[in-house]
Amino acid sequence: MRAHARWRHRYWRMGRLGHFVRARLHRRLFLWFGLSILATGLVVVTVMNLVGGNTWKQETDRMRTFVGHRFEEVWNEPARRDALVHSIATDLEIGVELRDTSGALLVRGGEPCRRSELSVPVERDGVPLGMVRACYSPFRPKNPLRVALPLVLAGAVLWLAAGKLARRLARPVDALVKATEALGAGKLNARAEVLPHTTGEFAVLAVAFNDMAGRIEKQVADQREMLAAVSHELRTPLARMRVLTELLRDGGGNPKTLDQVDREVVELDALVGELLASSRLDFGQLTSRVLDGRTLAAQALERAGLPVELLDVEAAEAGLQGDATLLGRALANLLENARRHGAGAEALRVQERGEHLAFFVDDRGQGLLPGEEVRIFQPFYRKDRGGEAREAGSLGLGLALVQRIARAHGGEAFAENRAGGGARVGFTVKKSGPPAAIAHPAA
Repeated sequence: MRAHARWRHRYWRMGRLGHFVRARLHRRLFLWFGLSILATGLVVVTVMNLVGGNTWKQETDRMRTFVGHRFEEVWNEPARRDALVHSIATDLEIGVELRDTSGALLVRGGEPCRRSELSVPVERDGVPLGMVRACYSPFRPKNPLRVALPLVLAGAVLWLAAGKLARRLARPVDALVKATEALGAGKLNARAEVLPHTTGEFAVLAVAFNDMAGRIEKQVADQREMLAAVSHELRTPLARMRVLTELLRDGGGNPKTLDQVDREVVELDALVGELLASSRLDFGQLTSRVLDGRTLAAQALERAGLPVELLDVEAAEAGLQGDATLLGRALANLLENARRHGAGAEALRVQERGEHLAFFVDDRGQGLLPGEEVRIFQPFYRKDRGGEAREAGSLGLGLALVQRIARAHGGEAFAENRAGGGARVGFTVKKSGPPAAIAHPAA
């Protein structure tokens, strides 16, 4: 059962095209080449029989005529007749019997014939004199392997040649499939190897794939560089705006206006942070190390300005393997979601769930509407309850990012209504590492 499960996992990991190439294409090529060789042999034998059949019959008739004339010449001379029988039997290594018209045996050369394979009548001026019978059976090899073994060896050599040719034809496709799978898995530097013997369409296809992969890698690198530059340029004026609002506040500016500017700046800063986290997931830029779940959760509460007393850890071992920055962003988004849409966080809990560690926030809100358990994790989903939409500036990326971060760490996001009221929103990650190896993320 386990072996079957491992096979299915390997099948889906390779993909259907990879499975076809590695498990079926080579086998099909091998089978078709072998059948082609067999069909070619049958065609050659058939053609030779059709073309050479008349020639063989003519040669056989000539030989019968020759033998009949030789025995006709010596028929009345028993000594020469007997010598001719023994000479033919010795030279040709066959059994020869000479009988008269009544069927009586006159002379025999070689082994007795059990079954006549060639009968030649002896006549003189149309009058029958007797019959010459020849047979090959007694002198054939007694071991049939001496005849069958060469045929088997010849077939095996041709079959092995077919297998080698099939592997050679399937190898470029296999290399291209591996490169395609690697590129699809996010390895942008993956390239198809153009082997020295690869020619024709396979070589053209591999070169075209490598050209495409190179362009994709360059475009992604350019986008990454542009996103980093834009994020940096955005955060610089945001920091200046924060300083200016503080100066205006100290100088007696309108507190309401300044509070609104502060909120917009914080919103823009959070949006930039989410975009950067999303880009790190897009490009697979995860810095994974062993972390302590308790410390992660405590730091998330501290950064959100909430008391540490809200933390409830129900796990004997809270070690996990992951990216501290991304996991911190996921926890911050859970707390922010509870503040905006759940009337505040009641608790941030950490629980063990089998091989996973679960982080979730219990809020004090009205709970989730039917179907929102899934919809709230969709990008740009806007919750509208009683005509009151999400706060201005919210694009609905927070929980969608939580789900992506969870999946990048081998877990999943979840949401449900609590029995006592309110909602529970969280995510799971895989546990990892003994307590001695757990590192604490920098505050």
